[in-house]
Amino acid sequence: MEPATGVPELWQEYKTASTQEARNRLVLQYSPLVKYVAGRVGSGLPHCVEQADLVSYGMFGLIDAIDKFEPDRGYKFETYAITRIRGAIIDELRSIDWVPRSVRAKARAVENAYAKLENDLLRTPSDAEVAEAMGTTEEDLQALYAKISFLGIVALEETLSVGPDRADSVTVADTIPDSGVGPVAAFEQGETRRTLVAAINRLPEREKVVLALYYYENLTLRQIGQILGITESRVCQIHTKAVLQVRSKLGQSEREPA
Repeated sequence: MEPATGVPELWQEYKTASTQEARNRLVLQYSPLVKYVAGRVGSGLPHCVEQADLVSYGMFGLIDAIDKFEPDRGYKFETYAITRIRGAIIDELRSIDWVPRSVRAKARAVENAYAKLENDLLRTPSDAEVAEAMGTTEEDLQALYAKISFLGIVALEETLSVGPDRADSVTVADTIPDSGVGPVAAFEQGETRRTLVAAINRLPEREKVVLALYYYENLTLRQIGQILGITESRVCQIHTKAVLQVRSKLGQSEREPA
């Protein structure tokens, strides 16, 4: 019997010979990542979104990650692939555009309220202050967070655009340093990452913890709820609120004069 090929050897075979068999075996090797990411993304979506559909969208991201990954850089493929898989799922969900425009408009209204209040108060506003600014109650504001939770899950995937033509984007998951880029690109990415990290660091502690556990530790909303001793739906609300706050802070920084 022919001995099984190890994963490092599989990568070497694919990157040197680009054989279809090697790629197929890599896809099989890492396919559990797709189910894992699909489960995380799906936890914040309505039940009408089929898990099998999310997995199929994610497979395209996995294949893209395998094609573009450079093992010689010394990074873990899993870390690189999770970003690509999640991005592929979100791109497909965004392309079918099933989120009502009214929900998007409400999300933007909350984001603008956070930005204005923080500018006026020079601190992060409370839920009561945001609700008052929007002419609603705290209970209705919490219900609104639940409605826009999908946008909250995906919003940090398209947080910032960078570069001279603003064609490149930097997300929370992209704040891992990459020493393989050129000096100009490294400077631009470094500045953007610093802006993003600064915005996150200005969040209240609970929101900051939720983002860290979700994006850096790759925990599900349910797992985060178990750690914090709160319900999964409450974690989803906190995550959504944190995302809107980060986006409002980043919007302010982009509007500030250099």
